[in-house]
Amino acid sequence: MSSPFDPVTFLHGPVMPNRFMLAPLTNQQSHADGTLSEDEHRWLTMRATGGFGLTMTCAAHVQAVGQGFPGQLGIFGEQHLEGLTRLAADLNAAGTVSYAQLHHAGNRAVGDVTGQQPVCPSDDPETGARALTGDEVQQVIADFVAAARRAQQAGFHGVELHGAHGYLICQFLSAEINRRTDEYGGTLEGRARLLFDIVAGIRRECGPELALAVRLSPERFGMQTAEIVEVYERLVASGDVDLIDMSLWDVRRVTDQPGFDDRPLLDVFATLPRGEVRLGVAGKIHTPDDVQMVLDAGVDVPVLGRVAILHHDYPRQLRADAAFAPRRAPVPGDVLAAEGVSPSFVEYLANTFRFVAD
Repeated sequence: MSSPFDPVTFLHGPVMPNRFMLAPLTNQQSHADGTLSEDEHRWLTMRATGGFGLTMTCAAHVQAVGQGFPGQLGIFGEQHLEGLTRLAADLNAAGTVSYAQLHHAGNRAVGDVTGQQPVCPSDDPETGARALTGDEVQQVIADFVAAARRAQQAGFHGVELHGAHGYLICQFLSAEINRRTDEYGGTLEGRARLLFDIVAGIRRECGPELALAVRLSPERFGMQTAEIVEVYERLVASGDVDLIDMSLWDVRRVTDQPGFDDRPLLDVFATLPRGEVRLGVAGKIHTPDDVQMVLDAGVDVPVLGRVAILHHDYPRQLRADAAFAPRRAPVPGDVLAAEGVSPSFVEYLANTFRFVAD
């Protein structure tokens, strides 16, 4: 039986000292220009010193037009490098593996924040986004690669491409949203081309030292589980990727998509051959029993989100006490403040997730 405190090795980059990964959580804590704030720095370094084996930033946008929420961390310009360098150094000093998540919101960008019309694989009247030109698609690829190089320069051990949750890479994968007739549309091979061009470009530009993860959604946002299985298998076969991070919403969720016989999504992906590529899963992993359940299913890395907000030191608490019982939301604001959650993050949690007790 696997232990959550076993180390995890990768094809590229350093060894995780344990299996716990901090999910890349939207938190609205950075400055308006995307530079790192003290609140964001404190939030992340507390999780690193709290024992997480891999600490990942929130989604950091690779183009100004790709900003998906106010207070989002940026990684699209040299102005972000100073804060990112300080953050990476402090995360690494805590003994965690440090990743920056690379993100572009596409048609989910906030025009009132960016001051620009959102962009999308195809024109999208519902959101008011316009289709990217061919040259702009190439610029998106180049900017993801440049952001990975910037993260590497800052000192991060790895990066993750946000290909889930209906953001730009996910929009390209979607047959519903992507109606392009060029090489980046049509069949799954065309719709996945953006993702694989970015993966190849990062590996070519950053070399073997930088670890590379990809986050995927197996359902919703126009995703078809069968197609995501094919993307997963291609990522494994590429030899370029270290970690595939599956966002399942609920690790006990059963898929009703054709061809899977009502199987749990966890089982679908945990049983796929993956060689030396590691599998992470996220989705309502809360208690130590939940952690052990996904490990027993064959997962390498449990990805903790909401419970990591409630306990910055979840791994340390579990190591000290096998009977550790995590809090459940809603909780008072002062509890969150003690866990390194800033007032802006508390407000976001209160308004969006009913996370904060009255």
